[in-house]
Amino acid sequence: MTSIPHLPALRRGKAYESLDQVEVKDFRTGEVKATVSQVNAGIVRKDLARVSEARAALKPFSTAQLLEICARAGEQFLNGTLPLGDKGHTQSPPQYVETLSSTSGLPHVMVRRNMEKIHFALTHMRTVLNGLSRGLDLSILDTGSGEQFGTRLSYFPTTRALGLVMPSNSPAVNSLWLPSIALKTPVIIKPGKEEPWTPYRLIQAFIAAGAPAEAFGFYPTDHEGAAAILNSCGRALIFGDKSTTAQYANNPAIQIHGPGWSKILIGEDCIENWREYLDVMVASISDNGGRSCINASAVVVPKYAAEIADALAQKLGPIQPTTADDSNARLSGFANPKMADFIDGAIEEGLKTPGATDATARYRNGSRKVTFDGGVFVRPTIVLCDSFQHPLANREFLCPYASVVQVPQSEMLSQIGYTLACTAITRDPAFIEQVMAFPHIERLNVGPVSTMKISWDQPHEGNMFEFLWQRRSIERAW
Repeated sequence: MTSIPHLPALRRGKAYESLDQVEVKDFRTGEVKATVSQVNAGIVRKDLARVSEARAALKPFSTAQLLEICARAGEQFLNGTLPLGDKGHTQSPPQYVETLSSTSGLPHVMVRRNMEKIHFALTHMRTVLNGLSRGLDLSILDTGSGEQFGTRLSYFPTTRALGLVMPSNSPAVNSLWLPSIALKTPVIIKPGKEEPWTPYRLIQAFIAAGAPAEAFGFYPTDHEGAAAILNSCGRALIFGDKSTTAQYANNPAIQIHGPGWSKILIGEDCIENWREYLDVMVASISDNGGRSCINASAVVVPKYAAEIADALAQKLGPIQPTTADDSNARLSGFANPKMADFIDGAIEEGLKTPGATDATARYRNGSRKVTFDGGVFVRPTIVLCDSFQHPLANREFLCPYASVVQVPQSEMLSQIGYTLACTAITRDPAFIEQVMAFPHIERLNVGPVSTMKISWDQPHEGNMFEFLWQRRSIERAW
């Protein structure tokens, strides 16, 4: 089949072709990979007025059945050939990898790693929910109440649907909404502009696995439509930078997934052995092309900052772009070259402020922003900053970037600010206790563990079980 696939909107699982369509193109060649129907905010609001029908479609399934569906969906997502749009096209796993790579800039090897993460989350959903619910007998959700641990328990859903405004930077972020189906909650998804492929493929995988199509909404839309999803679903997740998410910061019904400002802290007791932890630092900074919110964007040390910055620069500075199918690829291209321009410009502007040095410059042998094989890339940058007050000390970019800052151990926690993922390399019980008590760290690794390590059975920027279900007190006379 030589025609271009068309991805329709999915309104309660039914395909809807709009007159307003956009093209999703190969960021290198400009080849059109698909057309995608766009819907306006009016359609979104109209459909959300009937979203209780989507929830009703999941009600006949027990939680145990939905967990089995999740496992089958994981296999379909990783290995199945699934429908792609409404014109008879299908998509095999290799075609998914190639297509997603061509529009997002992620090399094939990174797309496959992200696929494996999603597959793992789906096929281990029982373990995931066991951790998030603290061992709750999930059959209690089927009736709303039951007994466990010698206590009568009652739970009720907090929302009729989960709204999602998704990004284009990394497909594995879709794993965050996967528990919602097992938790009997339909999803209303606005896909990223360059990355409609993963949410669409996941929906098709769930349907192939036996989930009701009515439980899925797929709404490519504009900012007004996205706002309608966020404000009308009852519970929602939004991904984006601080300017995008700031307006929802005080809304407890909306989980914000913005910059992570993730960090590595090395304690005084381990700093003399910093070379032993160099590979952990490199992986934390550069895995997944530096595109994840849990990539380390700062390394905070009590001494040897200059030496550590230089060692990291030697490892990361020489990295060059490669072809998308190179199994050793470590950089992602930018579907929007203006983002690469912004990153490069922001770093250069920050370096004009005294107190920062680009440690990678001497090892880069060329420009930070480069064009290769028709794509635009930003090469790794390690910046040595003299304090956390420097504008580059606590920045995060969609590329391998990190500052190295020297701060006395006694002052680290007072300076680092919000940190999504923190790796604290220390054996000092007193320092570990202080770090564990610090309220602005979401995820904590103690010891030389990459910030990129994920434990699916533990909360990530909020507990999805507690976000979608709430416990109530209950007494029954009969």
